[in-house]
Amino acid sequence: MREILRPLYREGRALRLLDQRLLPSREIWLTLEKPAEIAVAIRELAVRGAPAIGVAAAYGAAFSLRSGRTTPPEERFQTARGLLASTRPTAVNLFAALERMQTRFSQVRGRPEEEIESALIVEADAVAAEDIEACLRIGRLGAALLEPGSTVMTHCNAGALATAGYGTALGVIRGAIEAGRPVRVLASETRPFLQGARLTAWELARDGIPVEVITDNMGGHFLSRGGVSAVIVGADRIAANGDTANKIGTYSLAVLAKENSVPFYVAAPTTTVDLACPEGSAIPIEERSSGEVLSIAGQSIAPPGVTARYVAFDVTPARYITAIITDQGICRPPYTESLARAVASASSGKL
Repeated sequence: MREILRPLYREGRALRLLDQRLLPSREIWLTLEKPAEIAVAIRELAVRGAPAIGVAAAYGAAFSLRSGRTTPPEERFQTARGLLASTRPTAVNLFAALERMQTRFSQVRGRPEEEIESALIVEADAVAAEDIEACLRIGRLGAALLEPGSTVMTHCNAGALATAGYGTALGVIRGAIEAGRPVRVLASETRPFLQGARLTAWELARDGIPVEVITDNMGGHFLSRGGVSAVIVGADRIAANGDTANKIGTYSLAVLAKENSVPFYVAAPTTTVDLACPEGSAIPIEERSSGEVLSIAGQSIAPPGVTARYVAFDVTPARYITAIITDQGICRPPYTESLARAVASASSGKL
């Protein structure tokens, strides 16, 4: 395996971020130093994936005192926090990271501004480091679920590009390979943004992991033929009862996996679990611009005047999920109990 891909990291006073809109044809790194720049990167999908969005937001909050120096630090911090919170509604890691940064800001409020920013940057660094460690644990734990020679189906991109590094669903695949359990991957294209075709295929090929791209409507065909050992996806928010929001198309794939007796796993850090959200119907679902459906790479693919809908996520009911692989262990039904234990374990381990 190659060195862990880190799609965003701090370099000095700036956040370096791999622009995922341009992959796989170009690898362009952005240098961002202000909350507004990071908010645009999140909103416009230069960075995406719930854990990665959380890390980016943490750095956005850490850089909050750099503008509007005539206003008090508290006002600048809250303005940045509000701006970042408004970018994307479904990924709970965004709000968890901002809440953590709020706690740290409250602890250092009243100190010289340089000390406040330094403390916030250290906290954001910790958010990033903990996410990588969580992904590594998810990979190690989930690897035991895959037999050598397995074919794994995945949807969207829940790899290194969606996290601070290593990945969740793809982290399980990497963990299996590192444990001597070679697997191959079927990656759905993931319309309309093509995260599977552009991003999952890119990073797996980069690591020399066998991957084939299939169109989104081929999932049922391959699941019904008996050649798929498991489906593994990531998550943007997991409700207390195990209902899971993930990229649109995940629900359909889960139903097809259940129908064909194929295990369906969700891999996500405990920061993606929202115990305050009782069930999937309470998860806010982002609806993006119809233009993202009506065109590809700036080229229109529908007749003029035709409208479209782009619901970016759907919710998979817990009854379709075989297990949820977290950094604190593999959770199984009843999820109200196992997820609560995992979150409590994660909380007790933090300083």
